[in-house]
Amino acid sequence: MILCVRNCYFAFKFPHLTAEEKAAHKHHKLSEKINDLAIIHLGTLCSFLWIYIVLLGTRVVSIDYDKPAYVGYFHNVLHSEYGITVKITLFIALVSLTVMASFKPEKIPPLPQALCFGFTILGEILFSFVIIQLGINYSILILPLAFYLGNLLIITAKLTRRYIVAHLEYKKSHDTVYRFKIAEKLEEKLSGAAALTAFHFLMILPAALILIMLYVILGQGADGVIKAFTMTADWTFSKQIPPPPIDYEGHYLCTVAAGGHEKIVKPVRYGKRRGETIVVNRQLLASNAFEDLIMERTPRFHRAVRSFYDKHGYPVSRYITTRTRADVV
Repeated sequence: MILCVRNCYFAFKFPHLTAEEKAAHKHHKLSEKINDLAIIHLGTLCSFLWIYIVLLGTRVVSIDYDKPAYVGYFHNVLHSEYGITVKITLFIALVSLTVMASFKPEKIPPLPQALCFGFTILGEILFSFVIIQLGINYSILILPLAFYLGNLLIITAKLTRRYIVAHLEYKKSHDTVYRFKIAEKLEEKLSGAAALTAFHFLMILPAALILIMLYVILGQGADGVIKAFTMTADWTFSKQIPPPPIDYEGHYLCTVAAGGHEKIVKPVRYGKRRGETIVVNRQLLASNAFEDLIMERTPRFHRAVRSFYDKHGYPVSRYITTRTRADVV
């Protein structure tokens, strides 16, 4: 919130100060740069943690639409094969925005400048689609992500204006002479902030072509980004119908606990119990083997343990409704 307030100040108030006021606020330029970079990278870290721990870490299973999930759980937000296209695009956009925020306009050649703007806008558009994809199941919990995206848009607009001002100041100080009249006419149009912003937006096309070529090279295809969102189930842009869910009803602790995070519960395979499909993990295999052992060696003790477990195990298992609780169990 503090960074956001400062971001709005730099975007809406500081540019309108007089020359004398700006001279008295020379430190603001450095402070603005630090504020922008802090928002970009701290916001990225917080968004990553929010998505993977708060949202996906509770009710999302790391499986694609073609495999059954437990009741109350969701499949992958992005298809596991094509999701890499979304991640690459967001990473390139992050690097591009960082470059623009880190260097003065005169330090970056015009073409890389424009391409950075193109990659940044594409990344912000794609990030908005990620937020919309999550929105159907997490209507309120996506607000922090939308808040971060809003700050990124303010930074992008602010950097666009900064590059416009630098461009016009360079033109005035160097008394530019054009070899072609069309260049001069174009320059006249670029003298307006809106026109130059439109020019940067036009660079989305070559930036998109570069990304598409990268996707093809990686074997994702030109429509990899679209497939990442649509070849899913349970989400806003999903087009696939998943298999019937696996029900927890009637299962005991080890079976329910197998619904936790894969790295912790270590699922081995699917199995059958009383005609129902269950997830078999190492803990369940070890527990069943140990029960067989005590049943052979100490049948009376086994009957006592079995009776206690039948009475209390199932009621306790009904409270294991999240992946984190399953991990603990």
